Amino acid sequence: MFGWFKKKKKDIPARDEEKKGLRQRLRERLARTRDSLAAGLDRIFSGGRRLDQELLDDLEELLITADLGVATTAEIIDHVDRELRGSGEVDPARVRAIIRERVLTYLKVEDRAVTAPDNGPVVVMVLGVNGVGKTTSIGKLAHKFTAAGEKVMLVAADTFRAAAVEQLKIWGERVGCEVVARPDGTDPSSVVYDALDSKAARECDVVIVDTAGRMHTQVNLMEELKKIKRVMGRKMEGAPHEVLMVLDATTGQNGISQARMFNDAVGLTGIILSKLDGTARGGIAVNICREMAIPIRFIGVGEGLEDLREFEPEEFVRALFDEGDRE
Repeated sequence: MFGWFKKKKKDIPARDEEKKGLRQRLRERLARTRDSLAAGLDRIFSGGRRLDQELLDDLEELLITADLGVATTAEIIDHVDRELRGSGEVDPARVRAIIRERVLTYLKVEDRAVTAPDNGPVVVMVLGVNGVGKTTSIGKLAHKFTAAGEKVMLVAADTFRAAAVEQLKIWGERVGCEVVARPDGTDPSSVVYDALDSKAARECDVVIVDTAGRMHTQVNLMEELKKIKRVMGRKMEGAPHEVLMVLDATTGQNGISQARMFNDAVGLTGIILSKLDGTARGGIAVNICREMAIPIRFIGVGEGLEDLREFEPEEFVRALFDEGDRE
């Protein structure tokens, strides 16, 4: 969860039964990726293997298939080769442990410092291309904040996509928070300005701004994002305090090129990785962290309100490597 939010909210320790239930649910939702990765390791080492080029090639193919990316996979394979060279017959458990620890290292990205204002709301700007589940992720994020006792406002700055405003209003009603909206075609920057200028915004804890989905190659629309961010900064010091990009895990490596373009334009502070439950290529999470050095804040693992999960590298790795509830 956001560092600033951890400081604000009252933490209620989860019971052991609840923790185990959440772990099991995460394992279930990542089953397709786990079957691709962990089960693939079991197949490779069935019958015993020695460290040779054929074994390394099989490992490389498996990791690339899980969408860890060519460069990330090459680093992992080189690391396995160095660690096991001269060891004779390979112990599958040791190989698994080596890969696991390397993956965990990549996922533990150093968080970018985000400072919450002393007074007024934290402003969260959310962006992404069409079809990634951006507005749905915003609704679930709003639910997470309101459930923790935070007062939330949603701002419908996606004034171009048909029914985008209505979709956000439905989420606002569902989670019990105010939605600021204007007619379709309104300049999105003016919607954001009016929202932040309102007394209601100043009385909120969190303001989440939904921006229009766009392809990362659409220069004019990327310039519009820059304008929205400038307007936020002029109206409220330090805003936006978080800039989150929603990436669809099923799009694979194309998501990284999208993230690079958005990061160059507005400077991302975090990633929401959606639709992880619908892909066998969840290794994209590892590659994003290694390539971008931007933390994954949340992962989407289902359609329910509770299925936007805070990203915890250790729990994610446990789920990928089929480690159950072992401590």
